[in-house]
Amino acid sequence: MFEKLPPRLDLLPPADLAPAQRALYDAITGGPRASQAGMVPITDSDGRLLGPFAVMLISPEVGEALQQVGAKIRFGTALTGRERELAILSVAGVLRCDFERLAHEPAARNLGLAQAQIDAALAGQIPDGLSADEAMIGRLARVMTADRTLSDEDYSDGVAALGRERLAELTWLVGYYGALALALAVFRPALPESFG
Repeated sequence: MFEKLPPRLDLLPPADLAPAQRALYDAITGGPRASQAGMVPITDSDGRLLGPFAVMLISPEVGEALQQVGAKIRFGTALTGRERELAILSVAGVLRCDFERLAHEPAARNLGLAQAQIDAALAGQIPDGLSADEAMIGRLARVMTADRTLSDEDYSDGVAALGRERLAELTWLVGYYGALALALAVFRPALPESFG
């Protein structure tokens, strides 16, 4: 779907990790993400961290803080799983982030989103058949990603539909996945043949 560029970052085998990297590795693979390892890929068949997690190993102290934010966004917000995945796919579509698209399509399908809905979200459209809140979240995630702000009207609509807490959580989600997309675009970690 998106342009494939050669990798810049080789994946690190777990046996080659320095102590701070190993602590980060253990936090990522043994934390709340471990429960979704079958839906969203974390490691390859050799146990090497994939995608943005591989980039986090470069600076493990910052990577640790970032992965904690990501874990909270994925497992500790008032957003439903469908809302979260729609927002992630909306960000991935705007930013043309192939890894996040590939990583989150299965999770979205497991939560009941049809492939046509997933494709629409990736294309910057509001998919048919969504709840009002899901449609609002998809629309606002796309606008925040593309424009890096919300108009007064979009902000008012978001607060009215979602409340300030959920709108704030959506804003942090958009920023977090935007940061991951940037890291992936800059470092382009190697992608195993089995992924994608």
